Amino acid sequence: MHREHVIYCDESESKGSWFSNFYGGVLVRSEDLADTIARVQRAKAELNLHQEVKWQKVTATYLEKYCSLMDTFFALVKQDRIKVRIMFTQNCFTAHNLEPYHREHEYFILYYQFVKHAFGLRYSNATTDPVNVRIYFDRLPDTREKCELFKDYIHRLNLWPEFAKAHIQIRRDQIAEIDSRDHVLLQCLDVVLGAMQFRLNRKHELKPPGASRRAKKTIAKEKLYKHINHWIREIYPGFNIGATTSRHDDWTNLWKQPYRHWVFLPGGTQAHYRPK
Repeated sequence: MHREHVIYCDESESKGSWFSNFYGGVLVRSEDLADTIARVQRAKAELNLHQEVKWQKVTATYLEKYCSLMDTFFALVKQDRIKVRIMFTQNCFTAHNLEPYHREHEYFILYYQFVKHAFGLRYSNATTDPVNVRIYFDRLPDTREKCELFKDYIHRLNLWPEFAKAHIQIRRDQIAEIDSRDHVLLQCLDVVLGAMQFRLNRKHELKPPGASRRAKKTIAKEKLYKHINHWIREIYPGFNIGATTSRHDDWTNLWKQPYRHWVFLPGGTQAHYRPK
């Protein structure tokens, strides 16, 4: 039976005060997938979280339950049963001399780079046996034509020499859009991604207009972010959420490390994705 990497992808705030263009992914090896989903789904059910879990739904009432669900999720990350990648841009670094197609397709250009590089897939297979990659995107917010063109470009990653050398294969019919309501790992990713954009854009400091104190919901979200960050620092002491995670001079750590952040810097990479 072919080995598979199953990746769930989501995106968050496209324009923040300090950081923008948040993309996230969760990768599970096929041999771990059923058990991993079952564990997280069971934890969610035991917490009576019967509706979709989302960062936007975090309140003081649900804080403890969300923290408990993150305990289950990050225990699996710590065991490397789940790999998490978060990518974003920093507003002080801007791309210059962009052509119109770069601006029109910015969302998909960045998503393409995320899929291509964030998990270090080219270092994920030391054998000569093929590894298939299934990619599930939370519903893409654009026209059907642009979404299908984007999937075509993801499929063409098979032609990239680094993927070919590692025997990484992406089937076109295994690139799909899904509804996060039906996928618990995508829901957990939404919470982690939301926590990162919340803290990096200093939303924990916000107060309602005319108020002298922060809203209870804001305080609850900050507490959940701190709970998540505590878990990340259990894996990497001193982890800096606003910086690209160190490879420690080993490129294979792009794959090996269970949790990583990537601050995407503008450069020449946009030319690799050029819709006509």
